[in-house]
Amino acid sequence: MLEIRNLSKTYSNGVRALVDVSLDIPKGMFGLLGPNGAGKSTLMRTIATLQDPDNGTISMGGLDLLREKDEVRKFLGYLPQEFGVYPKITARAMLDHFAILKGIANRKERKELVDALLRQTNLHDVQKRRLDTFSGGMKQRFGIAQALIGEPKLIIVDEPTAGLDPEERNRFHNLLSEIGENVVVLLSTHIVEDVRDLCSRMAIIAEGRVLHTGAPREIMDDLRGKIWRKTIKREAVDTYKESMQVISTRLVAGDTVIHVFSEDNPNEGFEPVDADLKDVYFSALRHAA
Repeated sequence: MLEIRNLSKTYSNGVRALVDVSLDIPKGMFGLLGPNGAGKSTLMRTIATLQDPDNGTISMGGLDLLREKDEVRKFLGYLPQEFGVYPKITARAMLDHFAILKGIANRKERKELVDALLRQTNLHDVQKRRLDTFSGGMKQRFGIAQALIGEPKLIIVDEPTAGLDPEERNRFHNLLSEIGENVVVLLSTHIVEDVRDLCSRMAIIAEGRVLHTGAPREIMDDLRGKIWRKTIKREAVDTYKESMQVISTRLVAGDTVIHVFSEDNPNEGFEPVDADLKDVYFSALRHAA
């Protein structure tokens, strides 16, 4: 269990990136969902020992992640949002280099490890290609391969599927699901579907604050019977926003479908709909605003 208590961070320019954040993150896939600028990356960097908070604690298995950083890095795997590599080096050579940095000195042991990681991430057939020839999805899978070196107990992935095409995104989902069976995997994203498809537990964060936490299905059940849908003309959207809690809008064949939060039927023409994770997300952001 990764335990975060009362974590806060304010940058020198006055931006409050984290405000009293507390989370319990068990083994498995845990989704951290929020818009750009919500504080997700700040939280990821702090857990990954790359920056210090103003106050608060982070612990795992009795280890203080803020004070015992060298020990933490021995069991940490990290795939940041911006993952850089030496472009003219092959995938195999780069993984071997990372393994040396992780303290795996035995050459035979490193070779077996690199072989296993290349196969696990479906990169074995391209192991001798230079990294600058990899597609975006291949680079992300390589990023996961390096994060798995040293049998980490905690893996952090920050916006891993942003920019991937549907096929590569699906491949990456399958890989993350496999990894998340035995360790703590913290997935930070603004893509609702990634959390819905992958995570057994989640938290919604905005403006540095935790708005919701729990199992996605439980959070969606909290909105049962409170989400209503109606198709309206585009020019009428502002009128509805003035009188109702409109949580989302989307264009369909020239008209606008709105979702409204209400304890009761808000108006003639609305129909109830089962709340999905997008409704939870947009509703949480609206209430926070």
